[in-house]
Amino acid sequence: MADANRREFLKAGTLAAVAGTSILSAPVKRAATDLVTLGNSGVKVTRLALGTGTNNGRQQRALGQDGFTNLVRYAYDKGIRFFETSETYPGMAEMLGIALKGLPRESYKIMTKYGTPPKGDPPPQKIDMFRKHLQSDYIDILLLHCLRPPTWETDFAAIKDGLSAAKDKKIITAHGASIHGLPALRTIPGNKWLDVAMIRMNHNGTRMDTPATNDLNQLGDVDEVVEHTRKVHAQGMGVVSMKLCGEGRFTDFEDRDKAMRFAMNLGCVDAVTIGFTAPNQIDEAIDRMARVMNGG
Repeated sequence: MADANRREFLKAGTLAAVAGTSILSAPVKRAATDLVTLGNSGVKVTRLALGTGTNNGRQQRALGQDGFTNLVRYAYDKGIRFFETSETYPGMAEMLGIALKGLPRESYKIMTKYGTPPKGDPPPQKIDMFRKHLQSDYIDILLLHCLRPPTWETDFAAIKDGLSAAKDKKIITAHGASIHGLPALRTIPGNKWLDVAMIRMNHNGTRMDTPATNDLNQLGDVDEVVEHTRKVHAQGMGVVSMKLCGEGRFTDFEDRDKAMRFAMNLGCVDAVTIGFTAPNQIDEAIDRMARVMNGG
């Protein structure tokens, strides 16, 4: 009797150990709505962001405020908690502020961009304007927008100082830059000021960085862009990719699939922003991101 009990005990223990091993070794499913930390910035965002700048926001503005608000709320209800805009998308920051009004501010993150070369008010006044438009006391991520010259650090030193001061005052949580062109991108690895880099990324170089400052009529150098992206990510910079859909040029399923698969499996892209104009586009992107990240 004692031997039988011992055998049952050992059998149960073995089964439990196998089950435990199975549970521990099961791969964790990744999703578009998972929260990920952007490098060493401490800012947590969903992997997928709703962008507002398709053709400088023209397509989002065309929805009208009610249509745009419905789109933003649909994305929010689907679990997207990361929203991207810019002062260079006329009216979109104001429209985004209205669309997000009433939602718990701590439940989502906003990334906006400071246009370069600078125009108008100096950084303190301009950042206050951004906060007013977005109806928020603070901005999670503020980027220098459209960096093109390799001399950007010197050219825009005053804006950098203004963003650093705003970060010290906790008016913004992280600062960084959106990069447009290899001359600027080549200066990003090793930079100590940038918390977040927004980098153009897709599988075939459509609307990506080229040796010329901003020549988008030729395909970008994907290999060089990836090389620099790996370096900045390894040094602790958060990476958000843009132009994932080739600025709307990838209209067929295959290209969109290849672009998402490429970006999300590089290991150096934390999040991506896509300029949506309809709920079905959001559903498609959420489904596609989950599939390509999980071997589908």
